[in-house]
Amino acid sequence: MQETVRVAVDAMGGDNAPEQIVKGAVDAVNSKKEIKVILTGKKDQIERELGKYTYPKEQIEIVHAGEVIEMAEPPVKAIRTKKDSSIVVGMNLVKKKEADAFVSAGSTGAVLVGGQLIVGRIKGVERPPLAPLIPTKNGVALLVDCGANVDARPSHLVQFAQMGSIYMEHVIGIKNPRVGIVNIGAEEEKGNALVKETFPLLKQCKDINFIGSVEARDIPAGACDVVVCEAFVGNVILKLYEGVGATLISKVKEGMMTTLRSKIGGWLVKPALKKTLKSFDASQYGGAPLLGLNGLVVKAHGSSKSTEITNSIIQCVQFKQQQINEKMKEKIMAEKTE
Repeated sequence: MQETVRVAVDAMGGDNAPEQIVKGAVDAVNSKKEIKVILTGKKDQIERELGKYTYPKEQIEIVHAGEVIEMAEPPVKAIRTKKDSSIVVGMNLVKKKEADAFVSAGSTGAVLVGGQLIVGRIKGVERPPLAPLIPTKNGVALLVDCGANVDARPSHLVQFAQMGSIYMEHVIGIKNPRVGIVNIGAEEEKGNALVKETFPLLKQCKDINFIGSVEARDIPAGACDVVVCEAFVGNVILKLYEGVGATLISKVKEGMMTTLRSKIGGWLVKPALKKTLKSFDASQYGGAPLLGLNGLVVKAHGSSKSTEITNSIIQCVQFKQQQINEKMKEKIMAEKTE
């Protein structure tokens, strides 16, 4: 019998809370018996949403939290003053080992701050990065960092590469994942000061498969499995990725409806096209884990629908079962003692 994985979920976070969050939780427990979801938030609203569904009652619990951290609130102040918010209550469950992971589509700033102040960093981890999976021609790549550390140092990027490699190997199943650093050219001498300082450090790392620089245009083609950069660059890549993807899908659909011939052609290719486009739908990969913490924290998109919440919860199961945190602790501690 598989060990139960307890996932705390912020029921009040995001544009579509609590409706889509609760639906995502219900779909998760209906799909896997080893999941227990702890919904944090306003109990009456959560109960009203749960009343719409059939699910194993023992797999969903509600922990009341009377406050909500809004998107526009200053993150540090909100985490310190709103002790009864759905984010703080959920993270404290992870801190006290009453939950194995926490998922939120709420304020990114509050999740990042709460992750460090409440859950805490693994000893030796300098900066926890946000690391979403992004679709590529060959499957997926891990983009690390995409929003947590704008002013990163070379040593931070080296740890991003190490933690990202562990994640891709043990959660996604890619043996010896290829690591690339985002650059403006393939040559080693190119790049800004951060990239130039980091490049030789990554080359010296014997525990990662560093392949050198990767240009942004090569990322969708699957040039590497772990895409390393500081948060400003990573966030631009992620947002452009999402924007171009949505625009292309919109234009393809528009083109199919222009003439009778295109409508017929669209009808014929629809099954194959739908399958192809689905592989580039980021929601199916879940949220972005904040790597390097003492417990798993996953940040889902603020606009998440139930599918992304479900997949974010299921993502936590693999993380827990593969003991990713323990592997990261071993790696970082081994580096510090060398």
